[in-house]
Amino acid sequence: MFDIARIFENTGSEMDISCEMSPESTEGLKGIAFVRPPSLTGRVRNCAGIVTLSYTAGGTVVSQCDRCLKDISREFAYSFEHVVVRSVQRDNDEYIVAANDELDMDSIAVDDVLLELPTKTLCSEDCKGLCPICGADLNISACEHSDPAGDRV
Repeated sequence: MFDIARIFENTGSEMDISCEMSPESTEGLKGIAFVRPPSLTGRVRNCAGIVTLSYTAGGTVVSQCDRCLKDISREFAYSFEHVVVRSVQRDNDEYIVAANDELDMDSIAVDDVLLELPTKTLCSEDCKGLCPICGADLNISACEHSDPAGDRV
């Protein structure tokens, strides 16, 4: 949590943010694991009374190929920018609400990163996957259920 009360109250003020997402915040992400908690670096600033949060989330994600089930490790770096407000009159996904003048970077980053990570992960664009009959990895060798080109029969 970052206390940003002074940012709200002083036009022109800024505050750097540098932290890691807590391991607890990433535990519930089904099928996604991080080598270490993603790092978050950025800045909160008040420009003409409008408070903005600009930050980058970066790290290494480990998942399985959706076709052949091999473990894949990929680095990522995503940049985000949000307008931060103290409260809103009705539900509005355009703003980040800083309840009690505090930014919960874990919840902000989990939502942002989840929306950026691909929904389908492949070890390579031409991954042939597994044979649906015997489970052989068709990237390594053909099986009796596939033709010589590696296509399934």
